[in-house]
Amino acid sequence: MNPVVGLDVAKGESQVQAFLEKKKPYQGSFKVTHTIEGLETLFHFLREIENRTGIKPPIVLESTGHYLTPVVQYFEERDYLLIIVNPLISYRAKSSSLRKVKTDIIDARHLCELYYKEELEPYKKRGIQLLNLRNLSRQHANITG
Repeated sequence: MNPVVGLDVAKGESQVQAFLEKKKPYQGSFKVTHTIEGLETLFHFLREIENRTGIKPPIVLESTGHYLTPVVQYFEERDYLLIIVNPLISYRAKSSSLRKVKTDIIDARHLCELYYKEELEPYKKRGIQLLNLRNLSRQHANITG
């Protein structure tokens, strides 16, 4: 088995869809809030998948700026593999579909399917120096632009 969990992250909540392997969804899609209680519900769901498959499922998220911060922090502390996908990549994958429907449920499902199609890079926590350098270069671009 090759489980994966897709999270379509929005402001304050995420839509969750899990697959046990390619083209084999696990249960239905559901929403969780970005509170301790909501993330614990998601954590128990991930443990259920882990008990069923024997493998800790990676979590695939679309980069949504600061909305995904609580989710990333919570699951980093629990040593889950996080894969944060560039929105342009996920949009390109979604636009190859025949149906042009925009719903959170379908987006979470597409993230799982993208995991099986593409070679995705795991999320790497950036150090404070890199974050400071990025901020400084943005300030420089604003001043000189």
